[in-house]
Amino acid sequence: MSIAVIGLGNILLKDEGIGVHTVNKIKNEYQFSSDIEIIDGGTLGLDLLPYFEKHSKVLIIDAADLKKEPGYIKIFDSDEILKSFYKKLSVHHIGIPDILTACELMNIKSDEIKIIGIQPCSTDFGTEMSYEIQSKMELIFQLILEQLQKWSVKCVSLSHQKS
Repeated sequence: MSIAVIGLGNILLKDEGIGVHTVNKIKNEYQFSSDIEIIDGGTLGLDLLPYFEKHSKVLIIDAADLKKEPGYIKIFDSDEILKSFYKKLSVHHIGIPDILTACELMNIKSDEIKIIGIQPCSTDFGTEMSYEIQSKMELIFQLILEQLQKWSVKCVSLSHQKS
């Protein structure tokens, strides 16, 4: 089994970059036991299709317009994604439903696809995330690690390894 953890977003639009910031931080802070690839997907859209073809399980971290308070987090299963990600925060959101549709057309079957969606506070120009979103980073990490453990991936904090 191979697993992809893909962070999406535009780091020039404050909270819109949460997925990219998250995967870059997790790459630096954790070591994983299985065949796992941590990917900065940025705003690649359909260019991410090969990762869905290559990996049996895919976990995506992304800002999403969930119509909730800033910092609200929801985990979406495969069957919820197409109906939940029709509203676009930026160009890369076009890719999520399109990638899944392309996967269907090409008969690419991932065992499981999950999205951790985070309601942004601000998507204005800027490279710093809002306080509301920064304060949720540890919770987002915990959700990622819990999902990976459900997929039988052992996660080791590099800071614990050094001590």
